[in-house]
Amino acid sequence: MKQENPAAWVMSEAGFDANDGTRLFYRTWAPRAPRTDAPQRALVFLHRGHEHSGRIAQLVERFACQQDWAFAFDARGHGHSPGERGAAPGFATMVDDLDAFVRHIAQLHGIAVEDMLVVANSVGAVVAATWVHDYAPRIRGLIMAAAAFSIKLYVPLAKPGLRFARKFKPNLFVTSYIRPGMLTHSPEEAQAYASDPLIAKSISAQILLELADTAERIVQDAAAIDVPVLMLVADKDYVVHEAPQKLFFERLSSPLKRYVRLRDCYHAVFYERDTSVAMQASREFVEACYATQPLPAAHYADADRTSASARAYAALERNEYGTAFTRASHAMQRSMLKALGPLSNGMRIGLTHGFDSGESLDYVYRNQAGGRLFGAFMDRGYLDAVGWRGIRVRKVQLQALLADCIAAHDGRTPLRILDIAAGSARYMLETVKRFQERDIEVTLCDYAQHNVDRARQLAADLQLRAKVDCRLRDAFDPASYAGEEGRYDIVVVSGLFELFTENAPVLTALQGVVRSLKPGGCVIYTAQPWHPQVEMIAGTLTNHRGVPWRMRPRPQVEMDALVRLAGAAKERTLIGVDGIFTVSVARKAAAPGAAG
Repeated sequence: MKQENPAAWVMSEAGFDANDGTRLFYRTWAPRAPRTDAPQRALVFLHRGHEHSGRIAQLVERFACQQDWAFAFDARGHGHSPGERGAAPGFATMVDDLDAFVRHIAQLHGIAVEDMLVVANSVGAVVAATWVHDYAPRIRGLIMAAAAFSIKLYVPLAKPGLRFARKFKPNLFVTSYIRPGMLTHSPEEAQAYASDPLIAKSISAQILLELADTAERIVQDAAAIDVPVLMLVADKDYVVHEAPQKLFFERLSSPLKRYVRLRDCYHAVFYERDTSVAMQASREFVEACYATQPLPAAHYADADRTSASARAYAALERNEYGTAFTRASHAMQRSMLKALGPLSNGMRIGLTHGFDSGESLDYVYRNQAGGRLFGAFMDRGYLDAVGWRGIRVRKVQLQALLADCIAAHDGRTPLRILDIAAGSARYMLETVKRFQERDIEVTLCDYAQHNVDRARQLAADLQLRAKVDCRLRDAFDPASYAGEEGRYDIVVVSGLFELFTENAPVLTALQGVVRSLKPGGCVIYTAQPWHPQVEMIAGTLTNHRGVPWRMRPRPQVEMDALVRLAGAAKERTLIGVDGIFTVSVARKAAAPGAAG
């Protein structure tokens, strides 16, 4: 449905399919006089919690970007989108919905992600910041108004109380305590809010708690974000605290960032009695963003030496992390691990082969606790650690993307797959087993002979019809890819680059990977942009080389840039538990004149 706007746009309503198949409602404001001398630009608006995209129309006019497109969707459980009011399957789903929406816009209207700028309010601002951190879209900029990194709940111990209550009532909802007059000084805007039948008055306690947990993670790791950011902060905000917003801003790595504290302003920044300062700052920021190109891929080549993550890793190497008490605690844990760890099957494998070894990963994938005496109890706790839960989710996501890529092959020629660091290749071979009717050739490489032997044995045990070739190869040696140019349809790199802090060998391997791909072929790669236990792991566990397992989580934006430098462009990312691991697929450019 299209509606004429007397100003500069034609508004229409439609729907898009989220990644789980849910149909969500959205609005489009198409410019009457779009740009003809430059690429099309778009502002993507995210409404605050409780609200819907219908309240965005006045913002489109106030931003006054009359030659630009504007889009806004109703978050699930809000407005005309389905779902219980104020609820969603999880906060991560809300972030994934934004990613699906932006990809829908890009595909339908041909507007490059690099030419989009996101404007987000309150809860929407945290959704947008999480999306930028986890998915690393190359957007032109982000405007965050009254970001809900920490909501003022006023009731003492509210969050622990909600966590406890959800054990008995998982579907608990919390009714908003905010009155319209606490959002804005404008009586007209307060009345419009109060009388809007589509505004949800409550929010799922699950979403509220996951919002808080995710916000804490994003503020802590804000240095991984380097897109331009404007923060509009209300000085009299009854809904959210200012301190986390300020901390987030200070930690940003963005070369263009601005912090505007709005005087005598309540939470609904864009719906206040006087929005002149906020709108002027926003319009100036929009123009500054579009006058500046996104950071090039080459910018990240030496991020292993110059970035915030590099500095954090250097501190780990010097044992200058945390406090003296923290380091003493880790020393005690190391001693206990050596004494009691052998009772646990999983810990014994880690102590023998390294906690990052293929043997450890195989055990984690099986997820069957065992040990001597009370070791099985210890083992259950070990296997349930957040990192290992994330590893298991990563395997599921990797297999899902691999299956999608296999299914998309036209079948006119044999499908050739290469895994450059396969380990035992269980995730690969189990997936290929589901395509026994296809003509598939699989090449499995690893630097360790015992992994090559295990992969060969597993392929025999699974009785695969596919041709499986197991080779002893070093993924970081350019010679490993010699003679393989343009041979493969799919290349998989799983769990490898996370183990190495330097970018040069990673780029060397990726260049070999992309050379090995046919034009239009895809590479599936994993990353670890974040981990909440980096210091504990460095202080207590050893890796496959028998030295302390010190990790440098490589931000997603950096990982994707290395892939671009090698010659492939990312198409999609799946996010795992707490954003610890990701699985992405990128594609090598098709040959000139190729169909499709």
